[in-house]
Amino acid sequence: MFLIDYQIAVADTAGLPDEDDIVRYAETAARGIRDKEAGMTVRIVEEEESQDLNSSFRKVNRPTNVLSFPAEVPEELPPELIEELHCGTYIGDLVICKSVVEREAREQHKTPAEHWAHMVVHGTLHLLGFDHITDEEARVMESRETAVLQELGFPDPYRDDEQDPDNPQS
Repeated sequence: MFLIDYQIAVADTAGLPDEDDIVRYAETAARGIRDKEAGMTVRIVEEEESQDLNSSFRKVNRPTNVLSFPAEVPEELPPELIEELHCGTYIGDLVICKSVVEREAREQHKTPAEHWAHMVVHGTLHLLGFDHITDEEARVMESRETAVLQELGFPDPYRDDEQDPDNPQS
């Protein structure tokens, strides 16, 4: 079971996924990797906050769709304190920029729900240790994302943007 701290820091909340959807996306992404209880924060933000965080942590001065901040439990904490504070169950924070996700969904000819699901799944996999720096890492992560999203009832997020989803030969 995933415990989600769902923070909405945008003025316009229209079109946001509800907390149950966020939990379902994260739990499905983690299935088979982390099946025990886990906690994470999902914060929906405006472009300014996304850009500030992206600039501070990635040195890229523009807003981005999703930022992942895996939890770092200090090594010097004794195991009993980690258990008492539930530090071992907290996997980290996702920060998702609403306007970027909405714009990308339009540009990629995806429904907003498809793209929101993809961003939560993508970010959750980052929190669980997946990455896409090398070609092999990207292949593994994208394969996992595609399988998770298909399990959730969404199409392959990496399909050709111009391809008609009803006619794969187009």
